[in-house]
Amino acid sequence: MNGRNGRHPTRARPREAAKAADRVAAAPEQAPIGAPPHDVAQRDELERLVRRMLELLGEDPERPGLRNTPRRVAESLRWLTRGYRLRPQEVIGGGVFNEAHESMVLVRDIEVYSLCEHHMLPFYGRAHVAYIPNGRIVGLSKVARIVDVYARRLQVQERLTDQIADAMEEALRPHGVAVVVEANHLCMMMRGVEKQNSKTITSAMRGAFATNVATREEFLRLAL
Repeated sequence: MNGRNGRHPTRARPREAAKAADRVAAAPEQAPIGAPPHDVAQRDELERLVRRMLELLGEDPERPGLRNTPRRVAESLRWLTRGYRLRPQEVIGGGVFNEAHESMVLVRDIEVYSLCEHHMLPFYGRAHVAYIPNGRIVGLSKVARIVDVYARRLQVQERLTDQIADAMEEALRPHGVAVVVEANHLCMMMRGVEKQNSKTITSAMRGAFATNVATREEFLRLAL
């Protein structure tokens, strides 16, 4: 019986769940959790650095079009990397509920906006996240919030995909979790090889999605 039409015979192994918890705990954090979203000292330092960067690029930071750019860039970077100041547990909050449902739950086409950690250029696309509940479900909006926690950091797509899957495992201990991320990378489109139509697809399969071919194929058929 597959994960959509009935109880799935394959359950997530405790060892896999423990490993997922370890990976979530080891996720890179480069700013203190709970720090003010617009820390004045950090913003001022970022402004000075952006101003100096403009000078090194040959620009005049005092000309009218650039006079407020250091402040805007500093505030923008704080916003685009706000995931460093969030934890999955915080964004989920009380959004986990006891429920006997054990068929696949899929949230697809979640918008993803992130910054490549190699060149700090954007990559963007969609995430598809599915899980098979094991007595607990999570509010659908919380799935999108988990994606944002990790997308709003300097990232590589491969790690982002794993972190989303690990966070879902940690929060729900489900029978299985599956994540697929499709993204376009401006570091490939604007510079380097300049390939405009390339797309990168990454996946992470846990529990039943990794061990049961029918369940994995059902997810891929519904998601892609």
